[in-house]
Amino acid sequence: MKIYLVGGAVRDMVLGDSPHDYDYVVFGTTPKEMETNGFIRVGKDFPVFLHPITHDEYALARKEVKTGAKHTDFKFVFGPDITPEEDMQRRDFTCNALMYDKENNQIIDLVGGIDDIKKRIIRHVNTEHFIEDPLRVLRMCRFAAKLDFEIAPETMKLARDMTRTGILSHLTPERIWKEIETALKTEHFDKFIRTMRECGALRVVLPEVNKLWDIPERTDYHPEGNSGEHTMLVLKQGYNLSPKIKFALLLHDIGKIDTPIDILPRHIGHDKAGLQHIEKICDRLKVPNKYRDFALLVAKNHMRFHSVPNMRKGRFISFLEEITDKFRNGKQMIDFMRACKCDSFGRGSSPQFQDQKNEEVFEAARRCLHNYRIQRTVKAIDMPNFESLTKDKTFKDKFLQFRAEKII
Repeated sequence: MKIYLVGGAVRDMVLGDSPHDYDYVVFGTTPKEMETNGFIRVGKDFPVFLHPITHDEYALARKEVKTGAKHTDFKFVFGPDITPEEDMQRRDFTCNALMYDKENNQIIDLVGGIDDIKKRIIRHVNTEHFIEDPLRVLRMCRFAAKLDFEIAPETMKLARDMTRTGILSHLTPERIWKEIETALKTEHFDKFIRTMRECGALRVVLPEVNKLWDIPERTDYHPEGNSGEHTMLVLKQGYNLSPKIKFALLLHDIGKIDTPIDILPRHIGHDKAGLQHIEKICDRLKVPNKYRDFALLVAKNHMRFHSVPNMRKGRFISFLEEITDKFRNGKQMIDFMRACKCDSFGRGSSPQFQDQKNEEVFEAARRCLHNYRIQRTVKAIDMPNFESLTKDKTFKDKFLQFRAEKII
């Protein structure tokens, strides 16, 4: 029996990063021998075991044989005679196909992975195996975002060819969303979207987002020229924000595909027009409610936010109640304002217009924060003659009116 550390942990070692997940491949053994040694088998057909103490995953060396169109349609051939060369051929990318021999303190590289890591390149290992699994197209885009690597030309061509065949249609919505959600956790989510667009996957997975590059912008507002490039700049601004905020940033201007600038002087009404698209996208990909609800909030209100400094009191109260869930959720307001800041700062050059919009954001944030704090601290007991007030069904309305009077 010979055990090697494999995959992302070895890649991270080469990059000088601390590994987070430890996966192992075991050669020269059988499932029975693994269980005899105390390893716990998980799954019926997949030869993976958990270490009895660390619970790290140990997989038997294996080959994979395609049995159908879905990305899960494989049968596994495993046994003590599988070689490292055979096992590595089923890996997706060279950077993930390294093995570490702890006993000899040696990294084993059978596919040129170390050189590709040093050159910051994502390259597929085996063409035949790569084209069998459509999920690898999305994984390619995700690793480009995760590692901030470039795609090898032959791998990009392969991904484009796969996309053109329609093979991505075999992916389930749940699996597509999982790849998107994982990519949302990276600092370079914009690169995930760009890489998807370059290989054609964005047109299949998120066709609404793909259309944004066809929507021109007024260059005095957006020197970057189109709605797709604006969205990429917005995502760059939000590189360190939560996945929920990044998802909202991706879709905040999606309504512009229904309000082209060649028809209207500006994208008037794109905030409301975007709501139906967000609903459809989230239904199609089975996106969790927390992502959908916040994306709807940002799309609906991001244009109103710029008007907050001069907004009349009644409208402002309604606006503040919506973004704070009736003053119950201050974190939602902070997240919303962060999204609006990214939208304002995500532009090409820095014309006078941008400076003006940025100042609007700061003024709006100051008014929202100030009044939110006031409203959170106002108590019913602060009402004049509180003790003598009748505590009937009209009392709540009187208190809300009293609290609203504190708004400035």
